[in-house]
Amino acid sequence: MTNKEASDKPLGLEDPYAQLVHGVLDYAIFLLDRAGHVVTWNPGAERIKGYAPAEILGRHFSVFYPREALERGWPQHELDLAANEGRLEDEGWRVRKDGSRFWASVVITALRDASGEVRGFAKITRDLSERRRQEELLRQSEARFRLLIEAVEDYAIFMLDTQGRVASWNAGAERIKGYGADEIIGEHFRVFYTEEARNRGWPEEELRRAREEGRFEDEGPRLRKDGACFWANVVIAPMYDHRGTLRGYAKVTRDMTESKRVEALESADRQTQEFLAVLAHELRNPLAPIANALTLLARKPTTDPAEIWVREVLTRQTGQLGRLVEDLLDVSRITRSALVLDRRPADVRAILRHAADASMQWFDERRQSFSISLPEERLMADVDEVRLSQIAQNLLHNAAKYTPDGGRIELSAQREGAEIVIRVRDNGIGMTPELLSSAFELFKQAQQGLDRAQGGLGVGLTLVQRLVRMHGGTVQARREGQGL
Repeated sequence: MTNKEASDKPLGLEDPYAQLVHGVLDYAIFLLDRAGHVVTWNPGAERIKGYAPAEILGRHFSVFYPREALERGWPQHELDLAANEGRLEDEGWRVRKDGSRFWASVVITALRDASGEVRGFAKITRDLSERRRQEELLRQSEARFRLLIEAVEDYAIFMLDTQGRVASWNAGAERIKGYGADEIIGEHFRVFYTEEARNRGWPEEELRRAREEGRFEDEGPRLRKDGACFWANVVIAPMYDHRGTLRGYAKVTRDMTESKRVEALESADRQTQEFLAVLAHELRNPLAPIANALTLLARKPTTDPAEIWVREVLTRQTGQLGRLVEDLLDVSRITRSALVLDRRPADVRAILRHAADASMQWFDERRQSFSISLPEERLMADVDEVRLSQIAQNLLHNAAKYTPDGGRIELSAQREGAEIVIRVRDNGIGMTPELLSSAFELFKQAQQGLDRAQGGLGVGLTLVQRLVRMHGGTVQARREGQGL
């Protein structure tokens, strides 16, 4: 074969290379002549681009490019670059036979003859659509995650570099710590710690533990920009790249000041309830023998006016003390969920009459008039008779205590729909708006301090409210002109 014949022979590849290329399905591998026309076509090209060999051989390879690439002459530019530099590598959109686009990685290599003249080009195309889709999904996910982190206000979420300097800053960090991003990025995170913590190297110790343990969590005092101290929950996690090299730390801080305060209040409340329970039991123990002694003393006849007066005072005050102790015990039992109602069907009218009879002593002492208004028909309900009587007596006692001598107290009950409504009215001193809003709080009274004229512990209305709730009802305090 002459050199001329060789130069005129169609560009191709001899076996075994042709067989190797023919077996490749994941890459489009084909040859172009010097003008860019397709000379060969492997199965991978047919699979990726959609053309059968008979449809594409002899056509210009520009058919694989989208319109915008054609308008700027990109196919010819690729051949020119490959011819000048020997090789071109590119990524971009390409077009299949059906017009759909795919993201392609393209390598074009110039093929030269012995004299160095370009005879054509080898072109390898790989479909990277799935990889690009995954990269785009990852990019969108990262963008959404950044937006999420930046928008979070309840947590300070930020990055530290390997030395502990602030590298990022979200809205929550600005709200909690008080620094703007331009003020704090680049500063060491030691500024968030108290002087005592800095002096003992605690910030650096936190980073060391995070590196060694993979995660570090702590609670303690931290400082805001204005110097105010707050209680913080802190989590620090080291961040490594794919080679395992430390790139920095992720730090999440939560302001626990309010929850810490609530926890302290709850702890104080538990201690108070425990103290009340112990106090009530300790007071109850001597009351029993005192009451028994008074009972025995009452059996001994006497005509001495002074002795009679002493007995009456002791009996009356012992009963009052016993009632206070029982109220304390009941509040403690309810708080500890230790009080269980014994609910049975009962006529509420009979219970209220009993409560009224038991309360007459308080009205008589202050020469107060008392009236009770009940319907003729029965008021049946599932109630704990003892506790409902206790509710009514506490309300009546409260009314008697804050109604002046000679005042008026009324007790009434009636059915309103599916409910039974019990009312206690008086023309006493009434409640201020502030007291109305807190009337059922424990130890809350109209008069505070040790010099209270009316005495009492301020647990009566609290007990009323809690017992009513246990019955599934509600209780309200209202001021209508004068009185409750």
